[in-house]
Amino acid sequence: MSSRTDSWKRELPVGAVVRRTPGVTRWARHIWTPVAVVPGAPEAFWKEMVREGDAVDYHAGTVTMELFRADVEGYLVSLNMAVPSVWIVLDKDTTGQSPSGWVVSSITASAHEALDTLDSGESLVEPVPIPESLAAWIKEFVDLHFINEPFKKRRRDRVDIDAIEDGKGDPRIRQESDVYRAPTNIKNPKLQ
Repeated sequence: MSSRTDSWKRELPVGAVVRRTPGVTRWARHIWTPVAVVPGAPEAFWKEMVREGDAVDYHAGTVTMELFRADVEGYLVSLNMAVPSVWIVLDKDTTGQSPSGWVVSSITASAHEALDTLDSGESLVEPVPIPESLAAWIKEFVDLHFINEPFKKRRRDRVDIDAIEDGKGDPRIRQESDVYRAPTNIKNPKLQ
């Protein structure tokens, strides 16, 4: 087994499966929903995989999933969800070659990274269940790099409430410079 410093990063090509179903309104002809990932998938671009009635599953694309040791807490969140998930991130297709108008930009196992991407509002971010082989691959990486640090409650400094601060902020005591004094409390010297 390698040491923690030898393998700080892992990569694996992962394919995204996106399902097209008929739209429910006249404004949306089709609904495109990420439904699965395929670990070790070959390169593809919107290749039809399965057709069942009106529903069609496409291998929308293959991207490299990267695991970094700095993100192991996000991977733990993903693995410990009720349904362990990875997230498929789809961005607008600027080339116009995609039948859906979307392209697979990334697949991430980090719940934190998915949330950050979702906050931008520019991308579609959908969780899909993790296949067992991919979950084992991620779990092995987490086990290698995760260090459980116990929670330490921060304590406040003890404050002496009877301490005298020698006119600090007191408008009754005239001082040349007092950073705590409001500017309206500073008297202007009389012009002579």
